[in-house]
Formats: sequence, structure tokens, C-alpha cells
Amino acid sequence: MQDFLDMYSEIDRRLATVASESQWKSSTDVNEQHTGERIGADRALAGFRGSRYVIEKSKALLGSRKSLSDSEFRQLDKILLQAAESPGTIPDIVTRRIEAEARAASTLDGFTFCLEPRGEQCAKKTTPNDIDKALVESRNLAERRKMWEVSKQSGPALKKSLSELRDLRNRVASELGYSSYFHLQVADYGMSVAEMMQLMDKTAADMQPLYEQLHLWTRRRLAERYKQPIPKQIPAHWLGNRWGQEWPGLVEAADLNDLFRGKSAEWVVQQAERFYTSLGMPPLPKTFWERSDLYQLPPDSKRKKNTHASAWHIDQDKDVRSLMSVVPNFYWFETSHHELGHVYYYMAYSNPKVPHVLREGANRAFHEAVGDLISIAARQEPYLRGVGLLPESRKLDPGQMLLAEALDNAVVFMPFSAGTMTHFEHDLYEKKLPIAEFNKRWWELAAKYQGIEPPAPRGEEFCDACTKTHIIDDAAQYYDYAMAYLIKFQLHDYISRKLLKQDPHNCNYYGNKEVGKWLWELLSLGATTDWRQLMREKTGEDISSRAMLEYFKPLVEHLNKENGGQPGAWQ
Repeated sequence: MQDFLDMYSEIDRRLATVASESQWKSSTDVNEQHTGERIGADRALAGFRGSRYVIEKSKALLGSRKSLSDSEFRQLDKILLQAAESPGTIPDIVTRRIEAEARAASTLDGFTFCLEPRGEQCAKKTTPNDIDKALVESRNLAERRKMWEVSKQSGPALKKSLSELRDLRNRVASELGYSSYFHLQVADYGMSVAEMMQLMDKTAADMQPLYEQLHLWTRRRLAERYKQPIPKQIPAHWLGNRWGQEWPGLVEAADLNDLFRGKSAEWVVQQAERFYTSLGMPPLPKTFWERSDLYQLPPDSKRKKNTHASAWHIDQDKDVRSLMSVVPNFYWFETSHHELGHVYYYMAYSNPKVPHVLREGANRAFHEAVGDLISIAARQEPYLRGVGLLPESRKLDPGQMLLAEALDNAVVFMPFSAGTMTHFEHDLYEKKLPIAEFNKRWWELAAKYQGIEPPAPRGEEFCDACTKTHIIDDAAQYYDYAMAYLIKFQLHDYISRKLLKQDPHNCNYYGNKEVGKWLWELLSLGATTDWRQLMREKTGEDISSRAMLEYFKPLVEHLNKENGGQPGAWQ
């Protein structure tokens, strides 16, 4: 038993490190050579993880379940899940999937957004950061619509790839008995597809009354801003996010970007590190600063990189990195705190007590939850004042700050994550959604769960779902984010009320070693403990929307007053 686990861990660690390094290169410097290197490294890793020997040996050892320790069982179960991603019994399919994923990721990461096409050339390019900035700041509906439509240009280039990837991923998953690739990803939680969908549907239903009131408030506010009749559904280009997953820029009193005037992008990331070290956690390793790619590329850069913020654990040990495009503003301040949450999670569970294959979050959602937890902490007024960002002369309205939090990165996100994204990927993989219905289904779900519609009808020449990074390169896992939001509010509720004994809306983690010790103990376990057990031990309750609804309870009365007690439903 132990000989097999030791052998697997050593070989897997070496191959995974090479694969991670090649993926890093292909994401930070998009070119054909790096894409080819990624394909080669991914093939080698897949060939080992999915080998007949690994599958047969793991199954044989799992057959003696009663004689296994919990750690041995968890390692073998994880090894089999990894094997199901690339079973050696169908090597041609696995190879085709690896190549298709690398090509799609290259198209996505290196895509050129064009403001002014000229034949097959582009006379004027733009960047994702510029698109996002325009959607937050512009008051010109024509300009907003153009920028929104430009943001969807990558969809047609990726539509055929998504259909091909879906078929290949499903075929890979079915080899070890899963109904679909969606089922394989859900299995990592120890849940069935039905159980996951029930949790997502319950979450969406729990949040719906509050979301409907936010929706009513928002469509009235935006109609006034753009001098338009109040719509039932919100036109997508009216919102400050390309997918309507957050609605920034609606609460002017909560705009804190001016606090970062005179600050450098480097300061933003360094302050995020200081947050963690203030809790008693170690400084980031020197290699983090040497090997990460943290800042926005200049407009004339010949190098292209993925602009979606991410954290990387290259060797499942000390080599931790982050890929961002930081500029000094409040969004990147929060995002830097979030991404370093992942990095510190990596650092915590990279210890001798955690076997190689269990060096990951308690579940995938826990990783996001920890990053988002620190994002909540980074918004707190006492923290902003304590680090000198918020002057004493500047007063914040707690009600407006809570409203902005609900709109920007909490309540509004739940119908998108638990509703639109999860149901689209469920239908894509479980129901084998035909390619001729991709865009139709996407907008049906956006209407149902988010109350959002496109500026004009969008036919099947488009693939607006394909423009979302996770659909392509983090497939069938978006429920992770919905679960992460539930978990983060449960963790925050416990930390603020039980450890800090402070109001969850006005508390300060910064410098508190007790909070740091509590968090480090959680993080250092990795995946050695069942996540449901860990939730109960750390918070005293199972996963639910209770803490999140409690957090936003003060907002309910405010919105009822603002909306005149009218129902918010758009259906």
C-alpha cells in the first residue's frame, strides 16, 4: 500500500510540476511554441495518471476498504478521480482532449478584441481592462453597447471548440462510469449530480427575494441614468460587467478608487501580503515575487497573457505564484487580497502531514471561499482606516457600503453562479446540449435566473457562454463559486462574532493573531478531512445560505423602503 502511494506521489509530483510550468508559460506568454510545450507536458502527466496500472492498482487496494485508514482511502479515491480525467484505456481520446483544450486556451488567452475592424485586419484594438472600465464608467448607451458587443467577439472563435471539448470530456468521464464530465467534477465533493443541483436550486431560491428587490432597484436606477423607460429585464449592456455577474458603479458613495491615487500597483500587492503577515502567517517566499506575473502589460507589448486573475501552485510545495494585471484601484486591491488567499492556502497545506495528492482545498469551493473571505475583510472600514487608505475626514455610509457589496460581489453573483452558469454547464454535459442551441439556452437561463437580456437578439452565430473563461478552461465547476460564497459568509460570521466579537459589517481581522491561528489550522489540513465534517467543526453548522442572508438582513428593510414595497419580480 504505502509503496504504491509513495511511488505515485513522487512520479506525479515531478510530472505535474513540468505540466504546471508549461501551463504557466502558455498563459503568461501566449504563442505556438508554449502551446505545443503545454500539450506535450499534459500528455505525459495524463499518461501516468490514467495508466491501466494506476487504475487497476487503485481499484484493487480500494477493494479492501475496511483495512484502509482514512488517509489511505482519501488518497486512493483522489488518485482514481484523477485517473478518470485521462484513462489510459482510451489514449487517443485523451490525447485529442489535451490538444483541444490547449488550442482553446490559446485562442482564449491570446484573443485580440477589436474596436475597429478593417477587413480581416484590426485598425484599433482594445483590452479586457479597457472594456471593463468603459462598462463601469461610460454613460453613453451606444458606446456601452459597442464595448459589450466587442467583449463577445471571442465567442464565435470558441463555439466549435466548446462542442468538441464537451464530447471529448464526456467520453473520457464515461470510461470510468460517470454519466458525464459534469458528474465527474461533482464527484470530487462526494455528491451526486442531483444533490449538487438541489443545493444550487435551493441556494438560488433562498436568495431570490433579496435579488428581486435589488433587480427592481437597479433597473429603476439605470433607467433614470440612461433616460430610458424602466425595463422588466435589464439589458446586458446597461450593467458594469460583461456577464452581469456583478453590478459595479451603481453606488457612488461606495466608490473607493480615489483612495489609491498616488499608490503604485506594487503597493497594492505588497499591502495584501502585509494583511496575511499581520495575522502571524509567514512572508511570501522570495520566488513568489521573482516568478509571478502581477501587473498589466503596456498597450504596445508584443507579449500576450491571460488577463483573468489566478493563483498557481507549480510544484505542490514551495513554488507559489500569481497571474494578475494589477492597477492601483479598489477592484485590484480586493482581488490581490483574494489571490493571495489561494497562495497562503497552498503554503499552509504544503507540510509533511499532508500527502502530495491531498495538497488541495478541503474541497474546490474552500479555496475560493478563503480568497473571498479575505476580500470581505479587505472591505471593512476599520482595516481601510488602519492601513492609512481611508482618512479620518472621509465618512462611509454603512447602508450604502452594504448595498454596494450586495451589488458588486455577493448577492447579485448567486443567480449567475448557482443559476445561469451551473445550469448551462449541467445541460451542456449531462443533457448534451446541441451546438445549435448554445446561445439560445444561455440567454434563456440569463433571463430566468438573472433577469438579464441582450441589447438585441443574439443568434447561433454567437456563443456568448464561450466568452466566459471558466466554460473553456475550468469546465463544469462553476458551482464551486456559489458554494464558496456560502462558505465564506459562514466562516466570516464565525470569525467576526465568535473570535473578534465584533459586528460582521464593521470588524477588523488585521493584526489579530487568534484569527490567523484559527485560519492557518483550517488551511493546513488540505484535503485530509471531509469538507462537511470540517464545516461542522469550524462553524458549528452545515453548508447553507443562513449566514449570507443574515449578513444582508439590514439591506432588506432599506430596499423595501427604496422600492416602495413593490414586488421586484421581472417574470
